[in-house]
Amino acid sequence: MSFTVVIPARYGSTRLPGKPLLDIAGKPMVQRVWEQASRSAASSLVIATDDTRIREVAEGFGAQVCMTSAQHPSGTDRLQQVAREMAWDDEQIVVNVQGDEPLIPPAVIDQVAANLATRPQAGMATLCEPLETLEELLNPNAVKVVADREGMALYFSRAPIPWPRDAFAQTRDAMPSQGQWQRHIGIYAYRTRFLHQYVTWEPAPLELLESLEQLRALYNGERIHVAPALQPVPGGVDTQQDLDAVCASLGAAG
Repeated sequence: MSFTVVIPARYGSTRLPGKPLLDIAGKPMVQRVWEQASRSAASSLVIATDDTRIREVAEGFGAQVCMTSAQHPSGTDRLQQVAREMAWDDEQIVVNVQGDEPLIPPAVIDQVAANLATRPQAGMATLCEPLETLEELLNPNAVKVVADREGMALYFSRAPIPWPRDAFAQTRDAMPSQGQWQRHIGIYAYRTRFLHQYVTWEPAPLELLESLEQLRALYNGERIHVAPALQPVPGGVDTQQDLDAVCASLGAAG
């Protein structure tokens, strides 16, 4: 199985301006992500950016860079531009590794690519992990996913799904004792043909309502494979607190 990793890295961030270039234990964040992805089985890695400052830094540590438009409405659109400019085959598998996940385990990159490779009926694949606290179940920033018995996604939502009707009829102050809730992990594998198709679709009503771009695929009848991650996946860096925690972790590890 051959696959490529693309790491989108935008300079703009409302909470952490210049996020891909922020220092983490002596290296810019985008380099930390690239080094983790380099430990996967990917045949090649590309950093996709719309900023020359990121390009210069990335090329400085040996990364391949593709300059992309600053006008892309979603990360999927950015990946499609990379796939188009690189002239990848329609069946090429592309794994999107977010540029703000410096602790992503290489094993889950390999996992999501392998899951897609063995399921030709799916256009994309992603991962999930158990959701175990009431706070997270009710948190709209924790995206929930439900799947069928073959691991194909039925729906993604910011709402608690499935809804524990009987348990919540009694109390909403404690996590229900029965039920298996899954939090979506934002790593994706795509077939290139899917990327080319995706950008031709208008944003779906469900996508706009929930602000979840993967719902555009479901709305248009595309199948998405979902599987529990083989290893815990640390959260990405969205805030200064997240950045401090990652710096402390990597600093302690040497």
